[in-house]
Amino acid sequence: MKIIVAGQGAFGVKHLEAIQKIEGVEVASLAGGSPDSTKAVAERFNIPHWTTDLGEALAQPGVEAAILATPTGLHAAQSIQCLEAGKHVQVEIPMADNLADSKRLLAAAVKSGKIAMAGHTRRFNPSHQWIHNKIKARELKVQQMDVQTYFCRRTNMNALGQPRSWTDHLLWHHACHTVDLFQYQTGETACVARGVQGPMHKDLGIAMDMSIQMKVPGGAICTLSLSFNNDGPLGTFFRYICDNGSYIARYDDLFDGKEQPIDVSGVDVSMNGIELQDREFFAAIREGREPNASVQQTIAAMRTLDAIEKSLA
Repeated sequence: MKIIVAGQGAFGVKHLEAIQKIEGVEVASLAGGSPDSTKAVAERFNIPHWTTDLGEALAQPGVEAAILATPTGLHAAQSIQCLEAGKHVQVEIPMADNLADSKRLLAAAVKSGKIAMAGHTRRFNPSHQWIHNKIKARELKVQQMDVQTYFCRRTNMNALGQPRSWTDHLLWHHACHTVDLFQYQTGETACVARGVQGPMHKDLGIAMDMSIQMKVPGGAICTLSLSFNNDGPLGTFFRYICDNGSYIARYDDLFDGKEQPIDVSGVDVSMNGIELQDREFFAAIREGREPNASVQQTIAAMRTLDAIEKSLA
């Protein structure tokens, strides 16, 4: 299968590293935002063609699909461009930074008949998969999820410590992970979704601190705290409070409520959530089926984010 990757930054590299571990997939082109860095990443991963024009990458012979790890503001338009070019697409989270563009992407996906998947990695992390499997087996039921998403982003830098060409967002990016995961794990859409935010950053123009509350009709609740001001351990930490135990998930690792590690190495074929996410995308293409975390499934998270945004106003 020939694919292209768009985005030469931190997450583009994560996908390229993951693809190296997946047989039967060839990256035919890398489309990046700047010539020098795009060329350097293409050479590092032995990609035969690179460009700063997404259309040129999509036009390479034999290309079937695209993975987009580009700035958030480009996600919806570029995904639609891929679909209209007849390519399957996986777009990194979030599919868009507003509900209207998310709906446009959904409509384009339905019209095209191609696979459109959003990069909701938490669905694929072995830690969260372990919980999900227990829920499906009716061995666990979520009572509450308590989630902390903490970074120190007082300047506009990416995960590699390099200057960003775009501005990250607590609600439409980082909260999107938890909103979708909460609804995925409970199997319900939030009937209560509200938030409050702290002061706006004088230069970045975004809120640097936020608190979100959600509840689903079945009664489970979620409390999410987010900050770009945190000077301490960085990342997202999930506490599941269930009817049969408590669990703490830190990306691909899982612990019980007493911080004892739980072996999740047998949950899937890899311990890398992004690799598992990419494997699902390629498998869905080969098998002609809807993938887990399709745009059709994850549009529910975008509707909940829109409700939270309205509550902030």
